[in-house]
Formats: sequence, structure tokens, C-alpha cells
Amino acid sequence: MFDNKPDVSIVLPCLNEAATLAACIARAHAALAMLRSRLGLEGEVVVADNGSTDESRAIALRGGARLVEVAERGYGSALLAGFEGARGRYLVMGDADCSYDFVEAVPMVEDLVGGADLCMGSRFQGRILPGAMPWKNRWIGNPALSGILRLLFRTRVSDAHCGLRALTRDCLERLRPSATGMVFASEMVVKAALLGVNLTERPVTLSPDRRGRPPHLRPWRDGWRHLRYMLMLSPGWLFFAPAAAFAALGLAVFVTLLAHQGEVMAPLGPLLVGDHWMIAAAAMLIVGFQTAFFGLAALVHAIREGYRMPSPGMSRVLAAARLEVWLVGGMLLCLGGGAGVAGVVSSWAAEGFGPLSAVRELVGAFTAMIIGVQAFFGGFLLSVLAGNQARFMARGGVGTAKSQAKLSTFTHAH
Repeated sequence: MFDNKPDVSIVLPCLNEAATLAACIARAHAALAMLRSRLGLEGEVVVADNGSTDESRAIALRGGARLVEVAERGYGSALLAGFEGARGRYLVMGDADCSYDFVEAVPMVEDLVGGADLCMGSRFQGRILPGAMPWKNRWIGNPALSGILRLLFRTRVSDAHCGLRALTRDCLERLRPSATGMVFASEMVVKAALLGVNLTERPVTLSPDRRGRPPHLRPWRDGWRHLRYMLMLSPGWLFFAPAAAFAALGLAVFVTLLAHQGEVMAPLGPLLVGDHWMIAAAAMLIVGFQTAFFGLAALVHAIREGYRMPSPGMSRVLAAARLEVWLVGGMLLCLGGGAGVAGVVSSWAAEGFGPLSAVRELVGAFTAMIIGVQAFFGGFLLSVLAGNQARFMARGGVGTAKSQAKLSTFTHAH
């Protein structure tokens, strides 16, 4: 007997899909019938209509689907509204263009029942029928983006942009996706990797689009949006790696020149560097510090928003690096740099303010002062990002995914 609160909701985002919607709804009902037979699960079909101007709404209602009208345009907007309107604890999403057979989502739901949080379809483990995917998407775009995602987030997903996938209601609430456009597909996988949800894959078949018109996807535009989104959520690669390179190179030049005081040129491997390279080294150190700080700010924001779990080592660093540490460190650097400048001025005065050759000492001193000022005010910025708290994470580091995904709410008094 039909339960008023279904177990499974199959959600179809829809924008002028009159040519294919009826067939998709029929296959979705066939999938629900199989789930009822195999697992005793009841289900519903939800069409999230994104402002269709054709007969899509009427077709959805005639096909026995629940209609959710979505005012905000976008692939992600339609799915988010569809999920919100859906009543099942197991959620299936798939396109309404007949490119996927919803019957292939049955094993995905079986994975969810077995304990998985998210099950991805994989076109590359399954089949891609002739004419279903442009060659540049099949051989360049999708493999490249999926490969970058695997590299940045250490996940084994073979097809990060498959449109057929299933997840639990609890998983959706943990991921809290917010992207309104095509980036929604990447956002779900990236956040799943960052939060360590139990993710599985199932092979699926991609069939040619039967709508007879160009798809909503724009490969180059949407590909760039996926890439930039992945970089935004990967501070290690976007910020910390370049920061380490800048800082290491700048520090090498700094140490070399300061260790060869009195020499016009100093050997650095096969190269000879002089005073002019001291200025370049200072720039590299400052850029390295700023870039690393940007990465730390991005990390604090990600943890506070709940879509990243910090490593135990990073947890200890964030727990120790409270606001006062930044303030004291910044002041010490400023005092050290000021002392260096004072020393140079003192030596200059002792020589009657005549010709002075102290480029290395002055550049080193002013570099320390600049970084000190940045650290001082940067500490306040991190505190703002941490929710106007003086400590960026509670002592003790990370607990469970649910209890420690956000930053602590320690007060300044702690």
C-alpha cells in the first residue's frame, strides 16, 4: 500500500523538456517499481520545473509526477528546490533528456540502503553510445576535469560530472550544496571528498540526447567554471604550494646574500647574485607570506562553513594560532626590522652620513617590518572569518565529522 511519505524521490530538473519528459517519467516509475519489488521501498517522481514555456508542466502532472516550480534559473537551483520539495530519505537525480535510464539508478539506491552516503554514476565505467557525447567532452573535458578533481581532493571518482547519482537525505544536509548552475555537479563531489562521506560508483549508460535541440551545457564556459570552483576549494594547491615555492626561493637568495656580506656577488648554485636580487628576494618572501595567508583564510572559512574537515596537524596549528600569537609575532617582526634599520642609521651616522652601502641590511629589515604589519592585521582578519573569535579552532583538534566540521565558538576570554 502506498505510503504518504515515500522512501525514494527521483528528482528531474526541467527546462522546456516536453519532447522527452514523458519518457523519462515513465522510466523513473519503472525504477520505483523495481525498488518496490526488490526492497519494499515506495517512491515518487519530482519534476523541478525551472520556468518552462512549453508543455513540460502539464506532461509532468499527467505522468504522475509531483511538480515543484523553481523561479531561480539554473541547474543547481532546480535540483536544490527539487530536493527541498522531495519527501524521500533516498534522493535520485537525473536529467530529463533521456540521456540516462533511471532503471540504472536502482543499484545506486541499493548502495544507499547498504550504508553508502552518495553513489555516483560512471559513464566511463559503463557505456557511452555513439553520438551521446561530443568527442572533446569525452576525450578532453570530462577526463581532464575528473583527473584534476582526483588530484586536488584525493578521491577515486572516475566520472565527476555524471548526471545520474543518488544520495541520502542526511548526506545532502551534510554537504549543504549551494551552487545554482552547472557547478553544482562538481560541488557535490568536492564536498563529499572533503567531508569524507561514504561514496560508491555504479556504471551507467549515456544515450544520445533526444530533445532535438542544443543542450543547456556550454562546454568551455561551464568547464572553466568547474575548474575555478575546484581551485577555490583547494587552498593547498591554489595557495600553499605557490607560497612555499615563492618563500623557499626568496629565502635562499636572502640567506645567500646576507651570508656573503662584503662581497659584491654571492654564489647561489651555478648563479651569481648581487644586491639587486635582494629586492627580488624580498618581493618573493612578501608574496609567499601573503599567498600562504590567503590559503589560511580560505581554510578557516571552509571549516567554519562546514564543508572541510581539517587534518589533525592543521587542527593543532589552528588551535594554537590564536589572535594573540599573530599580534605578538607581527610586533616582534616589526621590532626586529626596526632594530635593523636603527643599526644601519647608527652606522651611517658614525660615518658622518656619507656614502652608504647597506642595501642588503635595509631590504632585509624592511621586509621583516612589512611581513610583521601584515601578520598583525591579518590576525584580526582571521578572527573575523572565524566568527569574531580570538581562537580559530577549539583545543583538541577534530572530533566527529558532524560535531567538529565547524570552527569552535570560543570567546575572546578563552
